[in-house]
Amino acid sequence: MSINAEQFAAANKAAVDSLLSVANTALASAERIANLNLETARSVVEDSAANAKALLGAKDVKEAMTIQASLAQPNIDKAVAYSKSVYEITSENQEALTKMVEAQFGDFQKSVADMLDKAAKSAPAGSDVAVAAVQSAIAAANSAFDTMRKSAKQMTDLAQSNIVAATSATTKAAKKASGK
Repeated sequence: MSINAEQFAAANKAAVDSLLSVANTALASAERIANLNLETARSVVEDSAANAKALLGAKDVKEAMTIQASLAQPNIDKAVAYSKSVYEITSENQEALTKMVEAQFGDFQKSVADMLDKAAKSAPAGSDVAVAAVQSAIAAANSAFDTMRKSAKQMTDLAQSNIVAATSATTKAAKKASGK
């Protein structure tokens, strides 16, 4: 009974440690997003004040229009940079969480394999079919998990390339528009 209690305690400790890791990763990501938002808000206020001063200092309408046109590109560049930063933070968070899940799944696979080996060695005669069925089910689950992991990686790569393409297109369009 002490072995079962020890195994139960170890499993509980591992579960708590996993939850703490997930929580800490999520909180670190939220903190980075909050800091980015505060820095962005501060920058927007400072830029708005500077832009208003510049516009108020214009001598005529033509100069005001020129000043206003020159302010568009930096604002677009900052918006694109902000979007990229948010994407990077969320991608890093997703990657960290994925690594945690994969590690936990690996530990789970090892535990189940060890348990199956022990069960197979102590199983009564004629239970080979049942053990083989369980091993086959576990192999199918492993294959499904691997397929899911590969699909998630492909989706992440696709999203990354779409972000890069959208950022490039936005920057080019903004430069073209500000050139007019």
